[in-house]
Amino acid sequence: MKVVIIGCGPAGMMCATCASQNINNEIILIDSNEKIGKKLFITGKGRCNVTNLCSNEDFLKNVVRNPKFLYSAINTFNSSDTISFFESNGVRLKVERGNRVFPQSDKSSDIIKCFSKLLNRKNIELKLNCKVQKVEVFDNGFKIFTKDGEIIANCLVIATGGKSYHLTGSAGDGYIFAKNLGHNIVELKPALVPIILNDYNGELAGLTLKNVEISVDINGKKFSQFGELLFTHNGISGPTVLTLSSYINRFNISGQKIVIDLKPALSYEKLENRLIRDFSNNSKLLKNYLKELLPSSLIELFMKKCDFNTLTCVNNINKEDRKKICRLLKNFSFNIKNLDNIDYAIVTSGGVDVREINPKTMESKIIKNLFIVGEILDVDALTGGFNIQIALSTGYCAGNYIKTK
Repeated sequence: MKVVIIGCGPAGMMCATCASQNINNEIILIDSNEKIGKKLFITGKGRCNVTNLCSNEDFLKNVVRNPKFLYSAINTFNSSDTISFFESNGVRLKVERGNRVFPQSDKSSDIIKCFSKLLNRKNIELKLNCKVQKVEVFDNGFKIFTKDGEIIANCLVIATGGKSYHLTGSAGDGYIFAKNLGHNIVELKPALVPIILNDYNGELAGLTLKNVEISVDINGKKFSQFGELLFTHNGISGPTVLTLSSYINRFNISGQKIVIDLKPALSYEKLENRLIRDFSNNSKLLKNYLKELLPSSLIELFMKKCDFNTLTCVNNINKEDRKKICRLLKNFSFNIKNLDNIDYAIVTSGGVDVREINPKTMESKIIKNLFIVGEILDVDALTGGFNIQIALSTGYCAGNYIKTK
């Protein structure tokens, strides 16, 4: 059986590796890039966070969209299987904070070299620098049109990835192929992406806040995250922001307030009592006292939001001013403009409607012998190795099923 797989990311390469275990299968792996695993190379800041070593139950809790769809795939090929797969093929791995799994060398190239050796060993035909222009159903099979000519296949796997990181070849072609073959595409949204702010001039760019809580209240529902936040030239990023973005990307967030609790460990009452105690018989300038509570680079904007001038003294602060300071420490807010462009998103939210895909095999329910795997599906998860594991698990399920056909 001739199998054509479009996309040399983790899902496509895992699928090819599994499907080739049937020696009667002829596997052709196509990619528009000049080398395999181009997006994989930059993941985890070049270190490649291949999976997250947690229970299957905890894994699915980190899936934002359609976790139930992934139940079978994750139970078929989970994080422990991924670790065994790479280590049995010569890549030594290590587990870091948050159960994140990386190559021991801290080099994503080790993961890519592992796949390269497997593809070569299994005689999988690689067609690189080969852009697929369109695909059609043809005599119970498929016709794949490329710039180098046409390929007839019995089985087609679309593993083209999402639409983020355009420079790595993620142009969104797979969505067009799937749609033309009859699949519904759920609207694409950026996920794990910075947030752009409206009322912000970039004066805090480079400032990192640790142990803060950020929250957005949308239609009476509060979304919040605790941890680290980074100010950029046009908004905010960092782990808390990226996670929050994946939960709010389906809402109209323009004009909504994002609130930063700068002192989440202290209740409003405890914070006020501390100020009462500290302000008593204190002749310091307020801007100097605030250094005990805030990073120096944040103080000027903080005082501006409180409407205090630089010469304001602590002993001139009245009860209402003190309450204003407390409120701002607990509710340091900005207006959201929008999420950053999808090209800066770590993953794409949305994609091929999973109701049209068999969750055990990744085969289309619409067209026989068509398989859709990886980020192109309407599934996405939080940071920490979950998204690469989804690609590997779905690729494995499809490849394993193709092997038996």
